[in-house]
Amino acid sequence: MQISYKPLWHTLLEKGMTKEDLRVKAKLTTNAIANMGKDQNISMATLLKICEALECDTSAVIEIQGLKKVANGNPGIASSKNEVLNGNEVVTDMDNAPKLVSLFSGCGGMDKGFENAGFHRVWANDFDADAQAVFKLNFGDIDGRDITTVPVEDIPDCDIITAGFPCQPFSNAGNRRGVYDERGELYLECLRIIESKSPKAVLFENVKGLLSSKHQSGKRLIEVIKEDLEKLGYSVNYKVVNASDYGVPQNRERMILVAFRNDLGKTFVFPPVQEDKSRLTLRNILSIPEDVPNQTYWPYSPQAQEMIEQIPQGGSWKSIPYEKLSPRFQRIRDDMKRYHAPNFYRRFSLDEINGTITASAQPENCGITHPTENRRYTIREIARIQTFPDDFLFIDNTTRDIVAMYKVIGNAVPVKLAEVIANAIMEQAFNDEGVEI
Repeated sequence: MQISYKPLWHTLLEKGMTKEDLRVKAKLTTNAIANMGKDQNISMATLLKICEALECDTSAVIEIQGLKKVANGNPGIASSKNEVLNGNEVVTDMDNAPKLVSLFSGCGGMDKGFENAGFHRVWANDFDADAQAVFKLNFGDIDGRDITTVPVEDIPDCDIITAGFPCQPFSNAGNRRGVYDERGELYLECLRIIESKSPKAVLFENVKGLLSSKHQSGKRLIEVIKEDLEKLGYSVNYKVVNASDYGVPQNRERMILVAFRNDLGKTFVFPPVQEDKSRLTLRNILSIPEDVPNQTYWPYSPQAQEMIEQIPQGGSWKSIPYEKLSPRFQRIRDDMKRYHAPNFYRRFSLDEINGTITASAQPENCGITHPTENRRYTIREIARIQTFPDDFLFIDNTTRDIVAMYKVIGNAVPVKLAEVIANAIMEQAFNDEGVEI
C-alpha cells in the first residue's frame, strides 16, 4: 500500500505551522518527522499524537492509496485507538498493542496514561480497597490480593511491567526507614515477577527520597535495584523528574526508572522537558463546568479554618500576624531555624503552579487550599491537578469516601506524566514492532 502525508503538510500550511512546530507540539522525534517526509510508515501511537496536537482526524494527516473506504469515511484509518487497518478491513489492535502488567496500580493514574499511549493492560493489582474501588469504576477488573501471595503463574505474560511500589518508607516526610520497613522490600516482588515474565520494558515510579535511602548492605537502594535489574538482563536509566516539566500543573518531583531488556540494544532516553509552563498555572485549571462530577470537598477543622481565612493568595502561615498565631505556631516562629522554616498552610495563587498534592491532604503537608475560596480543593480540582480527565470518576457518597479520594488521588501517578513517559517507551522500545498503518 502507498502512504502519503500530503494531507498533513496541507494541514500545517492552513494552521501556519512548520514541521518543527509540529514536532514540539506533538512531542515527536526528529526521526518520526524525517520518516513522514519520506512517506514511510509511522506507528499508530505517533499518528494519534499528531491528530491530538492538531485537533484533527486522521484524514487530515495521511492518505493511503489503493484501499477501500471504511465505515468512518477515512481511507483505511480507524476511528479509535483500538482499531487499525489490516489489508482492506478494520480490526481491533488489542492483540497487537504492547501488553501491560500493572503492579501497585493504585486508582489508575499510571494505567490511564499508558492506555492513552496505546498500551493494552492485561492484568493489574493493588491491595488497597479504596484504590481498587476507583479502579474498578473506571477500568474494570483488578486483582486485590496481597502481591506477596500471588503466584507468577496467575499473572499473564506481558511486554512491559509498571510498578509504583509503596513510597512511604522512602518519603522525605516520613521516618526514612527505607528497606528496614517491610514495605521497602516490595520492590523484590517486582523483581520476582520481572524474572518470570521477562518483559521488554520495566518502569518503576517512586518518591525522590528513594535515591538517598540505604540498603542493608550500605549501598544506596537505587543502586541495588539497578544492579538487580542488570543481573536480570536489563539496561537501566533513572532520574528525578518534575511533573510540571511534562505538562502536569503541579511541581511534583518523582523518581522514574525505566529498564529495557538488553536484546533491544537500547537504553531509555528521557523525553525533553516542556519549556513553556504558562498554561499550567491554577488559573487555567480550576475553572470547572458545573456538570462535571465529584465537586465535593472535605471541610477543614475549626482551627484550620480559622488559619486559612487569614492567609492571602500566594501566602502561608507566615503571612498571619504573630499575635494571631496559636502558641504552637508562635513557638515555631520563634525558632524557625530549629524547625527548618516550615511552609505550613501554603496557599498557592492563581498565577502559580501548585505544589505536590499528598495523600493526607492536610494543610501542613501540602498546598491543598483553594486560592480564592476558604476551603480545601474539591476532589475534582485535585484530580485536575493530577491530570485525571473529567470523565474519570471518583466516589464521594460519604465523608469517609471523600477523605479516601484525597488519599488515592494524592498517591496516584499524574496521568499526563505517565502518558509522556509511556509515549517515549512506545517510541523507543516498541515502535519497530508496533502497529503500522
